[in-house]
Amino acid sequence: MFDEKIPRMKQKANWVRNQVLEMCVGAGCGHIVSSFSATDILVALYYGGSFRFDPANPDWTERDRFIMSKGHGGIALYPILADLGFFPVDELSGFCRGEGMLGAHPDNNVPGIEVISGSLGHGLGIATGLALSAKMDGRDYATVALLGDGECYEGSVWEAAMFAGHHQLNNLTGIVDRNRLSVTDFTENSLRLDPLDNKWESFGWDTVTIDGHSFEQLIAALNNLRTPVSTKPLMIIANTVKGMGVSFMQDKPIWHVTVPSGEQLEMARKELCPTENQIT
Repeated sequence: MFDEKIPRMKQKANWVRNQVLEMCVGAGCGHIVSSFSATDILVALYYGGSFRFDPANPDWTERDRFIMSKGHGGIALYPILADLGFFPVDELSGFCRGEGMLGAHPDNNVPGIEVISGSLGHGLGIATGLALSAKMDGRDYATVALLGDGECYEGSVWEAAMFAGHHQLNNLTGIVDRNRLSVTDFTENSLRLDPLDNKWESFGWDTVTIDGHSFEQLIAALNNLRTPVSTKPLMIIANTVKGMGVSFMQDKPIWHVTVPSGEQLEMARKELCPTENQIT
């Protein structure tokens, strides 16, 4: 069963990247490459079988909670939520347009979105509060937060990390999208983050470092969301490539907020194989 999931998730991720590209091209804006680095992480979370949700009842009290802290990459979440039935797939064509409900950053008016995000450094604190609430109320839902690595420059991230470690919130899982690029430069050039795993461990977290584009490793890392094997919160450091899927966008700071057009757009479409059928 596990082996059967992997090809389907790879195809699903390819479909998501195609949707993100066309949404941003249609709107003339959007953080494509930041969404591409996070796509496989989100696909593994929502299709891997460990994360609990109900598209027919987005506010189900027993649902697991996901916080998209790196909100600028939240565009990749929209096709997934639409595909799962939280809202019609047709809504994707209204991205960042007056008639649509989908904006450049996640908004909790959208079914399946827990909080407004995009102002970096806030998501882990919110997730920590949700995890503590679950502990206090005796609930078994898991809370997951996805952060950007450049976001880890924010002091509020480390305040939340210290709080979660102190309260032994082992129902909290963080994921760092470690693509090693922020807005204008590589993280290790602008402000060194390594050794990132040691930093989280010093705040009382368990850590695991994985290939953020390997579904095998992602699913294994997410396997114990509601059955933790430790008393500590878990931080998954997912090594990724910004712009994954389109070769000329990968690891290029200039593409952070740039939307391709003309010949470059056709090249991107060709590399992403837009004829790939959606897998349901």
